Amino acid sequence: MPKTTWIFVVLFTALGLFGILGLQLRQRAFDLHVARTDAYDARTFAEGAMKTNFALSEALITARTQIELLENNIQQVATAQSELEKTLRGQLESKDVTISELQGKLTVNILDRVLFDSGAATLKPDGEEVLSKVAQILANHPNRQVQVIGHTDNVPIRGTTRGGFSDNWELSAGRAVAAVRFLQDKAGVDPHRLAAVGYGEFHPLAENTQPEGRAKNRRIAVVVMPEEIAPNDLPKISPSSPPHGVRPTSRSFPTTIPSTNTPAENPPPDPDTSLNPVNLKPPTGD
Repeated sequence: MPKTTWIFVVLFTALGLFGILGLQLRQRAFDLHVARTDAYDARTFAEGAMKTNFALSEALITARTQIELLENNIQQVATAQSELEKTLRGQLESKDVTISELQGKLTVNILDRVLFDSGAATLKPDGEEVLSKVAQILANHPNRQVQVIGHTDNVPIRGTTRGGFSDNWELSAGRAVAAVRFLQDKAGVDPHRLAAVGYGEFHPLAENTQPEGRAKNRRIAVVVMPEEIAPNDLPKISPSSPPHGVRPTSRSFPTTIPSTNTPAENPPPDPDTSLNPVNLKPPTGD
């Protein structure tokens, strides 16, 4: 074979080898670029996940604090309820004044013979004394709302009473208003706490068939409402959106090389060596 032919053979062989080597180097560069892209995206995702975990931890701490405050408030309200009931029973309870508790409501039932003359809605001195005691006790519980409810028996009113009432609705409401006015004007109870209601004969405690039952039904009920458990100054948990960079765990990392002429959609943050000792840089192409 002529020498020139050998030279061409060697030359073409060398060119082929260099071409194969170049393709391998390009493939390795591509693989390296993909690896860097995946690593950078994984680091960004991990940083976002760490921020989310921190935010959730703070929310959990706030929730636990709120629960503790609520538990303390519930305990305080329960203690105050027990003390109020004990005070009412100790200072007011008698054959004409009874105390009952239901679902947090404390009810002071005062028979009408203590408060009013028959058919009238003008308070008697004994009635004013009882209501004054109620007001003194309520002064130590300023957050409690108070309903004053008038009740009668079922005996119909003939004509008009000397108090000017023509039926039991009017009589029960008039007596409730009279009690509320005394609590406000003379006993110093905040009127924003008070309400007057007339129930007439329709909420009896006993049967109206006997005089004793009718006497129990003619009454004024001072209902002390339960205290609010959740005050307005409790810390609020503000839900926050996931930090920037957090993606679903089912995401797939990109496997294509972005153009070097187009800026990245999400520019990478400055490397944080406190999070990762390896200083990963965003891929810049071949």
